[in-house]
Amino acid sequence: MDADTAKTPFENIAELLASHRVEFIVIGGQAETVHGSARVTFDTDLCYRRTASSLAGLAEALKELRATLRGAPADLPFRIDAESLALGCNFTFQTTEGDLDLLGYIEPIGGFEELESHAETIRIGDIDLKIIGLEDLIRIKEHLGRPKDRDSLLHLQAIKRLRDSQGIE
Repeated sequence: MDADTAKTPFENIAELLASHRVEFIVIGGQAETVHGSARVTFDTDLCYRRTASSLAGLAEALKELRATLRGAPADLPFRIDAESLALGCNFTFQTTEGDLDLLGYIEPIGGFEELESHAETIRIGDIDLKIIGLEDLIRIKEHLGRPKDRDSLLHLQAIKRLRDSQGIE
């Protein structure tokens, strides 16, 4: 494949999840980039819908990505299936496409349903992706308050001021 047309790990993950009919919203650093931030990130953070069908598709996609729990002992028994995913909520995985964080609940907002009401839809490659709304992303960064979040917050607030001054929603 030509270097100019090679897909990023983020795009590969998004396309695989979409092909398995997993409902998700892009959050974190990838969402910051889509909103216009200069932040560089190499992991993928997603909020996922926790319905039976979405969990079943997610389990299949994770198997294809050869996902393992990040930071867990190698001998820790963990079965990737819809039932195991339903018993947890937030997961951090290492995959063939890099680190993948799957969040079923995000402080201080809630889950997929709460984020979906303000999410934006953008086209990346051949799929339409839901991206966390800018104001929700700002609320999360304010709540977390880690040094990297404070840095991101400055960028995101500047983007919001620019959008507001230009009447862009």
